Amino acid sequence: MQFTMQGRKAIITGGSAGLGLAMAETFARAGASVAIVARRADVLEAARVKVAAAGAPKAVAISADITKAAECERVYKEAVAGMGGVDVLVNNAGTSQRAPFEDISDELWQHDLDLKLFAAIRLCRLALPSMKANRFGRIINVLNTGAKAPPAEGAPTAVSRAAGMALTKVLAGEGAKHNVLVNGLLVGRIESDQWVRRHAAEGSNTSIEDYYAKMGKSLPMGRLGTAQEFANAALFLASDAGSYITGTAINVDGGLSPVV
Repeated sequence: MQFTMQGRKAIITGGSAGLGLAMAETFARAGASVAIVARRADVLEAARVKVAAAGAPKAVAISADITKAAECERVYKEAVAGMGGVDVLVNNAGTSQRAPFEDISDELWQHDLDLKLFAAIRLCRLALPSMKANRFGRIINVLNTGAKAPPAEGAPTAVSRAAGMALTKVLAGEGAKHNVLVNGLLVGRIESDQWVRRHAAEGSNTSIEDYYAKMGKSLPMGRLGTAQEFANAALFLASDAGSYITGTAINVDGGLSPVV
């Protein structure tokens, strides 16, 4: 089966690297126009070139800080102006903040909620009217397995991601009659820039490949996932092939999560 997104227009936050870029290139190869959103303009432009080269009819780069409401509004307006509309929204921006509960400041709580929860709320609110009017919409909220199985010392990320999963279910219930489908994809351990940075910070003498291999041994499948494997799941949900799936939270984790 070949998945197509011909004529579709997608916004992907956190789209300059890692999972976001993998999804953007995958959507582009399937025929979609794509607007990628991130903060670093230089990295973002390099990513936009890759998305255009992957075949996107229109590839748009929008540098913004989506923790701010006004920036979310600007992102949406620029995406519509650059692509002619928005059919698909992927709320992917985020970090993996975690610490003992008593060590988490109000400032860190607020930043985490603004980035992962309120940005999704605001962008969904902007996108939903036209999706409903067109009787087509796909919203994918990228979460992590801590949303279903929050670990000790997993806050604030596990809390904001659990809220994102609840948001997914609420919007799925409201959007279903308008053919606006809303789902979550839950990240497990996947090769990404985050792990590359952690590997470098630890000052390990091993290669990144050996680092990944060691991490993978603890997983049921014996390896980490790849960004492309995650992007494949997103493409399925964003395409017509996923036309009867809404309100789900799908683990893309190689069997890591104890909760289905």
